[in-house]
Amino acid sequence: MMPRPELVERFRADLADLWAVEGTERLGIAFSGGPDSLALLLLANGCLPGRVAAVTVDHGLRPESGAEAEFAGGICRALDIPHAPLRVTVGPGNIQAEARGARYAALARWAQDGGIAAVATAHHADDQAETFLMRANRGSGLSGLAGIRNLLPLPGTTIPLCRPLLGWRRAELAEIVRQSGFEPVCDPSNGDDRFDRVRMRRALAASDLVDVSGLSRAAAHLAEMQDAVDGLVLEDLDRAGTPGDPFTYRPFAHSLIHRPPIWAEIVIAICRELAAELTRRDAARMVAALLDGGRVNIAGIEAASREQDGEANWLFRPENPRRTG
Repeated sequence: MMPRPELVERFRADLADLWAVEGTERLGIAFSGGPDSLALLLLANGCLPGRVAAVTVDHGLRPESGAEAEFAGGICRALDIPHAPLRVTVGPGNIQAEARGARYAALARWAQDGGIAAVATAHHADDQAETFLMRANRGSGLSGLAGIRNLLPLPGTTIPLCRPLLGWRRAELAEIVRQSGFEPVCDPSNGDDRFDRVRMRRALAASDLVDVSGLSRAAAHLAEMQDAVDGLVLEDLDRAGTPGDPFTYRPFAHSLIHRPPIWAEIVIAICRELAAELTRRDAARMVAALLDGGRVNIAGIEAASREQDGEANWLFRPENPRRTG
């Protein structure tokens, strides 16, 4: 029932890279009852006996989802792990995106209410490779190709959301489950060709040219690069940005290098300060207009370029409310 000691120690090392495993704080496990999350639960329980709690989010999208949550609870009872089933409502629109948002919001509430110090999900190397290729197919930039992050805060909290299995393969996790003697839940949507991820999974399985572990490592490298860009943005804004009405930014204050991708990230950060969210495409459009010395209104933000003392100044403010009637 317990994973082999060397696997538990490997998991302990991976988790320790993301969260302080020593101590008495509890780790929450997002547990669907499927094979990946069951392997995560078994590894976490072997690593942190008595310090693991599990939660199953029931999206209510399939008639059998309630029974699956009950089944997941039965596995937790057999392992003497506290378990909470959470029913959520999924809004209209992109089903997978809406379900994901509802799931993470529920995990955040559960962790806050239950005194859970961190929450772990079972995303693994195959998931990372699928995400990388799906986003590459859509022409994503650096941020998108960075893929699934191994550590983020749960939405609206400072509670860590950990992905300690990003260096593990799906087949490894399936073998842990097989040896445990537990029967995992089988989600039929994992074989539904209407979903891009399912088609990508099958394409990867049919290819002998793609190195899944290599793609996962590439995504991790790109995540490090995105973090470096984020740091540069914060540093440049601190040195060349002046909050106010308008918010003023001097793009060439500390470098004469032409760098539209960095400026786009800076524009996104400035607009966020002004309570507006820009896509990277819109931010690139705004930068292009400002480099031409023009004025542009996007997402409720008015931006203009002005020269002062021979230096370009980019000015940002919320656009004036439009008159009606």
